Amino acid sequence: MSLSNKVKALTKQYHEEVVGLRRHIHMHPELSFQEYETSKFVQAQLGKIGVPFKDGVAGTGVVGLIKGKNPDSRTIALRADMDALPILEENEVPYKSKNEGIMHACGHDVHTSSLLGVSRILNELKDEFEGTIKLIFQPAEERHPGGASIMIKEGVLENPKPASIIGQHVHPLIPVGTVGFRPGLMMASCDELEISIKGKGGHGAVPQNCIDPVLISAHLLVSLQQVVSRFLDPTIPSVLTFGKIESVGGVHNVIPNEVRILGTLRMMNEEWRFKAHEQIRKIVRNICEAFGGEGDIHIKVGYPFLINDEDLTKRLRNAAETYMGKENVLDLPMRMTAEDFSYFSQKAVGCFYRLGVANEARGITSSVHTPTFDIDEDALEVGVGLMSWLALEELKMK
Repeated sequence: MSLSNKVKALTKQYHEEVVGLRRHIHMHPELSFQEYETSKFVQAQLGKIGVPFKDGVAGTGVVGLIKGKNPDSRTIALRADMDALPILEENEVPYKSKNEGIMHACGHDVHTSSLLGVSRILNELKDEFEGTIKLIFQPAEERHPGGASIMIKEGVLENPKPASIIGQHVHPLIPVGTVGFRPGLMMASCDELEISIKGKGGHGAVPQNCIDPVLISAHLLVSLQQVVSRFLDPTIPSVLTFGKIESVGGVHNVIPNEVRILGTLRMMNEEWRFKAHEQIRKIVRNICEAFGGEGDIHIKVGYPFLINDEDLTKRLRNAAETYMGKENVLDLPMRMTAEDFSYFSQKAVGCFYRLGVANEARGITSSVHTPTFDIDEDALEVGVGLMSWLALEELKMK
């Protein structure tokens, strides 16, 4: 039996078990940096199949090693994130979240259970490959500063150092049974903007006696749009969006003392990203001063942009076509969403691909980060089998 057929057979054999793992994790979601029980569960599963591991990396992270023949010849890393979101689940399913107000609405339960399935398969096949597989179960993808950045600082990309790192993520925009790849720039950096505009409040009937922060905020929001449309290189994908504006104390006829604005800046270029920061600060300061107010801005620097290595992505795409059939491997567009796998892609040769989970006929179409997100669990068979195959193929590289 060929190695790919062995992978497929083992994937089918353990599919129901992986579904059970996913449902357990889905029922017991934990927020970023609080994945204590999830971490224990992962450790128990690795121990059950005999994979050695180190726990306590970046708090709750777990790193396992599967050593094949000649283990020092080459190392490939596989990554899955474990945290959930502060969302109240609305799905009425047997595996509905038992932790009220917390939900695996971004598919990290799929990522973790899939990597556990991959661990079992590759551990059974370790006499048939050369090299080492590093298994990275990462906490806190959803919360700044991102668990990936902390794991890297704690040496997850060393001892042994992986030649490449592979990550997969659910994608509800493509059907179950398919996967998507994109070489080069794939996802954006993500910074959070917190702006405070202070004026002088008073009665709405006598605005001449006030410094109106609401009016200042209106001018400011319009002016800030010029950062993308007029200041930045138009060939660089960029998005500046404001999602919340609130006054502190104002009502119909009361001008408040302060207005607060929250927004996000997303870009595909690190140099221009920080130039944009400077321009945003300048506009906030100048607009507020021009109207007699005070402006304060805090920019929380988030994840960098995610870039897939061209050669690695091409190899993995070809391997996916061999394993799944060319018709089931799709080209993906660039997205302005963000992912902290970007830290890995900035430090190592990396590829991040998407796993189709949608099934329109069954009504499984909800987007991630929504209270009705779910997957067609047939996607777990693809997720486990394909990642196992990609790792095996990469170990053959010299």
